[in-house]
Amino acid sequence: MSTLVPISSNTPAVSATRTIEYFAQTFTDRPALKLGTRTSPMALAQARLVRDQLAGLGVGVEIVPVETSGDLWQGDLADLGGKGAFMKELDRHLLLGDVDFAVHAVKDIPGDVPLARGTTLAAFLPRQEVADVLVLREGSRYSCLEEMPPGTRVGTSAVRRKAQLLKHRPDLHVDRIRGNVNARIARLDSEGVWEGLVLNAAGLRRIRMEHRAVQVLDAEVMCPAVGSGVIGVQCKAADTDLVELLRSLDDAATRTWVTAERTMLHGLQGRCNSPIAGHATFTADGQLCLRGMVFSREGGRFVYSQEWERVENAAELGAWVAADLLRKGARGIISGNAR
Repeated sequence: MSTLVPISSNTPAVSATRTIEYFAQTFTDRPALKLGTRTSPMALAQARLVRDQLAGLGVGVEIVPVETSGDLWQGDLADLGGKGAFMKELDRHLLLGDVDFAVHAVKDIPGDVPLARGTTLAAFLPRQEVADVLVLREGSRYSCLEEMPPGTRVGTSAVRRKAQLLKHRPDLHVDRIRGNVNARIARLDSEGVWEGLVLNAAGLRRIRMEHRAVQVLDAEVMCPAVGSGVIGVQCKAADTDLVELLRSLDDAATRTWVTAERTMLHGLQGRCNSPIAGHATFTADGQLCLRGMVFSREGGRFVYSQEWERVENAAELGAWVAADLLRKGARGIISGNAR
């Protein structure tokens, strides 16, 4: 069973000078670290971000693209066992020593199975935008979701988005559309089937296509995915030097949010075909707030929970919200979504 590396928000920060000197000395005599990543443009952008941050510490990194079964498969991910299809090849390369560490979009890390044995998520980079946005095909006459007439076709890759779109606009026709974001936008513009797509704002920014977003969807319309906007870095827990290196990239606030959200997700035992949303934030008075939602696939049924706790109790908050959702009927909704 893997664990999150415990990093308290109260842990004193190591000075930048000491950090650079320490890691430059520790890793100078080692070959460049090998960073495993999926081959999609967005995944490579995420890997370059991690590489560049480590370069600032004087550490060399070689990016190693790994083609995963999830990227090759164009059908429903549930038929491949869920979002773990994006990780199993990277896990194999990591455990065999072909790569030293791997980078993931945290929203793609399953919540119903543990990480590969002996590995840990040693760092979460600072969270970027969590919101989903509407992207319209080139030449569209519309400027927002509200302007679209009944029957308009909208595409998305996520059952969470489909459920919430239909909850908000049951008169729309929402299609599942797979493929990396670049390919989906290309199909949107060229095929003329869909009027728009719903995508993550942070992902668009990473591939430098943020200009295509025409509307940010409010959280009341589109509650974010668990781990939305967060890049996680995975390595072997036994490689203590590398764990310590990656900890220098870790953002304490993001780790707190992710801990609450993923504890909730694990408590619900949701799979990739379970429309589950979760978003943790800090309140103005310094508390940790977690909102969780579970939907039927067509958005007709949903349960909702929101609770507040002290920042240091992130895991307890996630467990409480999961239990509250289960008390309100989340298990029946999730079971009804199973295929």
